[in-house]
Amino acid sequence: MVSRTGVARRTTEKAWLITGPLALLAVVCSTFLALAAPHPHGKWGPAFLLFVALVVAQLPVLSFVVRRQSLTATISEIPLVLALYYLPPLTVVLVATLAAVVIQVRRRLGPAKFAFNVARSAAATSLAGLVILGMPPIQGVGPGTWGILFAAVSTVTLVTLAAVVGVITLIQGWQAGLEVVKTSTVPLLAAVVNVTVGLIILITVTTTHWSLLLLAALGLIVGVVYRTYAQFLRQHRTLADIYDLTRAMTQSGQDGTLPDALLGRVRALMQAEYATLWLPQQGRHPEVLLSARVDDPGLLDFSKTPVSLRERAVDACQTVALGARVGGERDQLDVLRQAAVKDVIVVPLRSGQAVIGTLEVTNRLGALSFFTSDDVPVLETVAAHAAVALENSRLVDRLRHDAYHDALTKLPNRRRITGALDESVKIRAPGEVVAVLLFDVDGLRQVNASLGHAAGDKVLAEVADRLRASAPSSALVGRAGGDEFLVTLRLENVEAALELAAELREQIRDEMVFDSLTLDVDTAVGVAVHPDHGSDAATLLQRVDLAATAAKSVPGSVQLFNPALESRSMRRLGLAGDLRRALDEGELEVYFQPKVTLRGRRLLGVECLARWEHPTHGTVAPEDFVAVAEHTGQLSRLTEAVLREGLRRSRDWTHAEQPLAVAVNLSARTLTDPHFPDRVRELLDEYGVPPQRLTFEIREAGVLDGTDRPIPTLHRLRDLGVRLSVDDFGTGYSSLAYLRRLPVHEVKVDRSFVQGMATDPGDLAIVNAVVTLSQQFGLAVVAEGVESELTLELLQDIGCEIGQGFLFSRPLPYERLEAWFGAQVEPEVAAAEAPRLRVVPDRSATLL
Repeated sequence: MVSRTGVARRTTEKAWLITGPLALLAVVCSTFLALAAPHPHGKWGPAFLLFVALVVAQLPVLSFVVRRQSLTATISEIPLVLALYYLPPLTVVLVATLAAVVIQVRRRLGPAKFAFNVARSAAATSLAGLVILGMPPIQGVGPGTWGILFAAVSTVTLVTLAAVVGVITLIQGWQAGLEVVKTSTVPLLAAVVNVTVGLIILITVTTTHWSLLLLAALGLIVGVVYRTYAQFLRQHRTLADIYDLTRAMTQSGQDGTLPDALLGRVRALMQAEYATLWLPQQGRHPEVLLSARVDDPGLLDFSKTPVSLRERAVDACQTVALGARVGGERDQLDVLRQAAVKDVIVVPLRSGQAVIGTLEVTNRLGALSFFTSDDVPVLETVAAHAAVALENSRLVDRLRHDAYHDALTKLPNRRRITGALDESVKIRAPGEVVAVLLFDVDGLRQVNASLGHAAGDKVLAEVADRLRASAPSSALVGRAGGDEFLVTLRLENVEAALELAAELREQIRDEMVFDSLTLDVDTAVGVAVHPDHGSDAATLLQRVDLAATAAKSVPGSVQLFNPALESRSMRRLGLAGDLRRALDEGELEVYFQPKVTLRGRRLLGVECLARWEHPTHGTVAPEDFVAVAEHTGQLSRLTEAVLREGLRRSRDWTHAEQPLAVAVNLSARTLTDPHFPDRVRELLDEYGVPPQRLTFEIREAGVLDGTDRPIPTLHRLRDLGVRLSVDDFGTGYSSLAYLRRLPVHEVKVDRSFVQGMATDPGDLAIVNAVVTLSQQFGLAVVAEGVESELTLELLQDIGCEIGQGFLFSRPLPYERLEAWFGAQVEPEVAAAEAPRLRVVPDRSATLL
């Protein structure tokens, strides 16, 4: 019924532990049959015919592969029924044993397997002979005879199955033996059918020998149908396996386990010893060579396929199949023999017209089993599905990579860094900190506006390369977005984080050369560490961003996060709604700081400064509520409120003999509003103030941002007759030659230079140069931050004519400004001495 053929990888020497007892059992039973049977042998003519029938009947019809073992179902039960009926028991044993010898010689099995199969056949038929001998004598072909023959043949079937299970269990383990038992249902049913057919044939032959002709024709038809049915079962199993395989590939393509899902199933589908997937290196994907081998649970990183055959399949973009049943050229078959390979099929994986790899199967399981031409289209179908799944898998991998990496710099993005930072803070070791460094590139907007975004992209790519090259190997370098870069790593303490931030900043500051252009790029750096500044990634990233924002106020600085930065940020966030209400209800006040001549201390005008006394928070710093106004779209309302109050006071100034000129600060964002000049004209007409009494002060960074966006608005304001002043000049390192081309009337030297004149020769030289060149260009110069008599004298010596600062007055509300202006000179001052204005302090006011 069931015979075992195959080539085991493990040693078959243990099979003698089963073969020996089987042979001994066969000898003992045969001896007993020779002694106990009345006619132990005879009828050699029918014996020869039945011998031939047994040899033919043992040709495989249905084949089942269990791991490396090939189990074949035959129709040997049919001639065995006839032999047990017509021949003496000992003759049946002899005929069955000789038939087994012929079959094993034809199969060219090794000595161990040859001996096992012969011993099994002899033991099984000798036990069947004992069953016949123990039963009542056979008379006729009635039901009694049926039962006797059925019991005898069942003995052969069960002994054969037990022997096969025993030897496989002994060689490959109990799991393999259990698999044989599980797959024996169909062969056992086939054996029952074969016995039934054999009994029908027996009844027919005993009726008339001429029925042999009809039985031969019927046997031929049944054989054809049987093989057709077997082929149908194989096709059905193949289709089911391909469906299961494609579904598994679709699912595994999403999580990157495609080779694991593919190779094991392909090996089982093709009943091969090896199934191999080879993928060449492609982009960032390395070369892949993985094989699934029978009996091995994991994948191996080698292949039994000769490299020359793989190269031929890739170069020709065609399937290469070599073996006993699929043919091949002689030199290629020689390559197989040298590699100790029985047969192989190599199918190229195609993506369009390109070959992206190969799918290979090597060595069909079973000594008499070979790959056939029918196997080639099956593997090609699987390869087509595998190629699509592989491309989809790489597409998913590429999309996943793109989702976590920046397209320009190829660095991890904020999402990737957030995930890595979350993992880092969870497994931080005692005595170390997890540091987060945020590098904000200064001046990128100017580079984009002046040289184009392509140049800005080159700057970002160069900064990324420098950070990647300079950061420690344990650091994760990423781009947070825009002009911000993140570096996170483990360090000993906060001081080490600050030191590293300073070192990396210096590496970035080196000159960048693009074609013939050399750029100096600086960064503001924020630093935050776990656990001091946060216990999770979101908090650390938020606080390092606050630190970097604070670092921008001091160009090129490194700022460590402190709680004051967060409280200020949270305060600004809470002020948004309150600012809207304050503007609606007129709660903001306007203070005025005088601008005077340095020699005569004569009042020339005032600068209008907004002040806000919050009912809960107290005095709110101007930079705080101005920033809130910019980010909440209320800047235009704030600017108009200050402008209205300044124009109203200029109109109502009681000292008509000296009209009051007012100055109002403008944000750079206001200069991009094309409707602002028209609104200024309307307000001037509304309050009846001549345009020359109004000065707009614009910070140097706003008017000299490297673009031409503010220029149209500046020209329109100047055409109205309004004066224009550049505030805080010197902090942006702008050129006076460039400033000359702008429609401005005045330059205000930043207080940081003015206050350092008395102690720093460099600051004195800067102020002297600004005053001298500005006067040559016809621009008025105002010195901010005049706070000492020594500074006043130095300014007079270099020719500066206008000043503003605490030496003269702090910002004052309108009523106190009038008192300040009406103050008389000190009584002890001589009449001939130049009049000096008395200072009226205001300690509650804050300078903008």
